[in-house]
Amino acid sequence: MIKIRRSNERGHTNLSWLDSYHTFSFGDYYDPRHMGFRDLRVINEDRVRPSAGFGIHPHRDMEIITYVLKGALEHNDNMGNSSVIRPNEVQRMSAGTGIKHSEYNHSQTEPVHLLQIWILPEERGIKPGYEQRAFNPEEKHGKLRLVAAHDGRDSAVTVHQGVDLFVTQLPPREQVTHRPKPGRHAWVQVACGSMILNGYPLKEGDGAAISEEEIIEISASDESEILLFDLA
Repeated sequence: MIKIRRSNERGHTNLSWLDSYHTFSFGDYYDPRHMGFRDLRVINEDRVRPSAGFGIHPHRDMEIITYVLKGALEHNDNMGNSSVIRPNEVQRMSAGTGIKHSEYNHSQTEPVHLLQIWILPEERGIKPGYEQRAFNPEEKHGKLRLVAAHDGRDSAVTVHQGVDLFVTQLPPREQVTHRPKPGRHAWVQVACGSMILNGYPLKEGDGAAISEEEIIEISASDESEILLFDLA
């Protein structure tokens, strides 16, 4: 069973410094039909103007993954972490008992385009944590590269939930496949480009909830970057 979440049906926040699309209910956008999928709670596609960003703000009891598609995002938090996140890098924050952080476009001239992902943790009240990893872009060209996992295997960042997050970049007509284990589910998010998912055409910004499918076949229609979440 595949249920498509079309890009133009997402929630939208448009401010002077931020253009954001919400796959699931977030902030002032509320739709009881779209409150998340399994343990996946938020996928926000954000474009932030140069030198602008999110001032210091709190989070708790959430696994937060930041994936930059273009540009650079500057991060600072009250745990003492300060970094810049660029394409081919993945940042994971475990908010746990509580963290405060800020996120700004690192450039004074170019916008930053990113996905921010929230995943419900397996338990509340864990110790806050931070992790950032760079991945060789060749590892995701034409294949599914694991970038986040519960056990942190294959150099992935560690998330406190039974979720595997894969990323792939595909040229036109190239294909990858994934076989979820029995009882598992998946979400596919098209970060850029367009693709065919088990016969369904998807374009940039589209997502799809997948259950009870023995195999997931992803075929690029043009140059594409795709995220695949394997979920309990």
